Amino acid sequence: MIDATTTLNSITIGSIPIPTPLTLAPMDGMTNYAFRRLVRQHSGTDCGLVCTELLSSQILTGKDKRARFKFDWQPDEFPFAVQIFGNDPTMMADAAQILEAAGAAIIDINMGCWVPKVARKGGGAGLLRDVCTATSVVQAVVDAVSVPVTVKVRAGYRRGEPNAIAFAQAAEDAGVQMVAVHWRYADQGFRPDPVDWSIIRQVKEVVRSIPVLGNGDVHTAADARRMLDETGCDGVMIGRAAAGHPWLFHHIAHELRTGEALPAPSLATRAKAALDHAQVMVGTSDYEETTSVLQLRGRLHQYFDELIDTDPQLADMRHQLVRVNTLAEIEDLLLPIMEITQ
Repeated sequence: MIDATTTLNSITIGSIPIPTPLTLAPMDGMTNYAFRRLVRQHSGTDCGLVCTELLSSQILTGKDKRARFKFDWQPDEFPFAVQIFGNDPTMMADAAQILEAAGAAIIDINMGCWVPKVARKGGGAGLLRDVCTATSVVQAVVDAVSVPVTVKVRAGYRRGEPNAIAFAQAAEDAGVQMVAVHWRYADQGFRPDPVDWSIIRQVKEVVRSIPVLGNGDVHTAADARRMLDETGCDGVMIGRAAAGHPWLFHHIAHELRTGEALPAPSLATRAKAALDHAQVMVGTSDYEETTSVLQLRGRLHQYFDELIDTDPQLADMRHQLVRVNTLAEIEDLLLPIMEITQ
C-alpha cells in the first residue's frame, strides 16, 4: 500500500492516445501475442500500450522468412507497437515499411538490447556508441513511414558516457514521437547494481514536447510512484516484472489511483493464466507445437515462483514445467491445480 494517490495522465504518441501511461516493454521470447493478449485480459487499459518481440531488420528485408513467424499482432490489440533492430539506415527504413504495410500501429526502434551478439555488431544499444549513426537510423525510419516512430534506449553504451541525453534531443528533432529510457548502461546488462534513475530525469529535462517513459526495476506501485516523482517522466515501461504477472499493470494502476493494494491472485488464477498462455501460444503461433512448448518451458513457472518457498508441492510442479514437451503435459500439470483450488 502506498501513502497517497497518484494521477495517471494519458499520453499521446503521434496521434495515438495511450489511456494509461503504464506500458509493456518488448521482451524477446516473451511478448508474443499469447502473452500480450493475457496482459490485456488481466489489466485492460491499465496497460496503455503493448509491444512485440524485437524483429531483425536484416531478416525482415532478406529472403529468410523466420521473422514472419513473429507477425502475430491482431487488430484488437490496438494500440500496439512493433519493435525492430539494426544499424543500417536503408535496411531499417525498408523493414519499417514492411511492418507498416502489415498493420503495425507504431514502429519502435530498439536501442536498448545489450546482448553482445546484437550490440557488438552495432545493433540495439550498440547504436549508442555513435549518436550521429543512431540519429541517421532514426531519421531514415521516420521518413519512411507514416505511423509514429518511438525509440527505447539505455543510458548509454559504456558507464560514464550517458549518450541517451544527446540522442534523445536528436531523436526528437528527427521526428520521434516517444522515448523510453532504461537507466542502466549496456555494459551493465541486468546486473543488480544500485538503482539510479537520474538519467531518466535528465532525458526528460532536455526533450521539449514528446513523452519520456522510464524503465528498469519497477516491480510495485511504490516503485512506479517513486520513478514518476523522482524523474518527472510521463509514464513507466515495465518488462521483466510483468513476466508471469499479466495483472501487474492493473494492480499498480489501482494502487496508484486509490492508495489501496489489491489482493494477490489466487493459485487458481495463476494456474488458469499459465494454462491460457500455453493454449493460446500453441493455438496461434506459426511454430510447431514442440517449438512453442520449448519456449514455454522457461515462462510458465514464473506464474508460481513467488509461492514456491511456502508450498513444496509447487516446487515439484516447477521442476516438471521446465521439462514439458507437449501441451497435453502442461494441461495435466495445471488443470488439477485449478480444480483443487476453486
